Amino acid sequence: MIASQALRLQKIRTIACWLTALSLLVVLLSAWLRLAAAGLGCADWPACYAQLLNSEPQAQTCGPLRLLHRATASLALLLACYLAWLCWRRPSLPSPARPASVLVALVLALAVLGFWSSDPRLAGVAFLNILGGLGLVSFSWRVALASTPDALLTGTGASALPRLVLCLGSAALSLTVILGALIGARYAAVACTSFPDCAGSWWPTAAGWAALQAFASLAEAPPAGEAGGLSLHLLHRWSALFTLLVLGAAAWQAFADVVTRRAAVALLVLLTAQLAIGALTVISGFSLWLTIAHGVCAAALLAALATLRRHYAGPGPAGPGAA
Repeated sequence: MIASQALRLQKIRTIACWLTALSLLVVLLSAWLRLAAAGLGCADWPACYAQLLNSEPQAQTCGPLRLLHRATASLALLLACYLAWLCWRRPSLPSPARPASVLVALVLALAVLGFWSSDPRLAGVAFLNILGGLGLVSFSWRVALASTPDALLTGTGASALPRLVLCLGSAALSLTVILGALIGARYAAVACTSFPDCAGSWWPTAAGWAALQAFASLAEAPPAGEAGGLSLHLLHRWSALFTLLVLGAAAWQAFADVVTRRAAVALLVLLTAQLAIGALTVISGFSLWLTIAHGVCAAALLAALATLRRHYAGPGPAGPGAA
């Protein structure tokens, strides 16, 4: 019984790892389709940016990349459903089954959102699509982690402090990701084209709080220096700095433990890379590929954080020796 359960967990883990890679591809393709259509980094930048908001939405042409995106998203749905079935069939494995169930719900929600994604003026749809894609990567990886033997993941002598710092860092990273998704969904890239300040401003203004409304219908992209877009950029940057400090401290502390060292190094490398890519994206005038890399790196960062948190979570019920 234990041997068959171990083989089942190994199968779940393998499929979850493949699904994580597939989800990263979905995030990359989705970002490219959305940003290229918006004109990010276009020849007449920034005048040519977000011109699609000025007219009625056109029917989407099924080019090779869009077909590839639909195929990978459909395959992700099938794999997610298969994973959930593997986890829940008797005897059930609650530890990987929980993130697998969330994964199925996420993929189905993204499929439903696809019916409205042809209208770029619906900021809420783009916002949820961006967050949903990142969640797809994160929860695919969580299934892989939950099906890994506890002996390979659980740290030794973990106190409450690292867990508390990681929880705080997770909240900060989530806020940073949400603000970044808002910038993309509201086509606010041109609102701030300098780094580290925004046209001499360092703090968001009260006039810009309306930009935090994700579910809005857009008529045009915010112009350079517009209060709402400027506030989003500044909030995103300050949140990113706080995240870097908190998660950097947590990773540095985890580096002292041999068991958590690899996860800590991965988190530190991705934090540094994300900060560098974010700065270069603005300095380069919002290069299309750098912007896409920024989103993909955010997904990898969420997965790396999930790995480190799993080390401190303590033994779970998914190990091969579970009853």
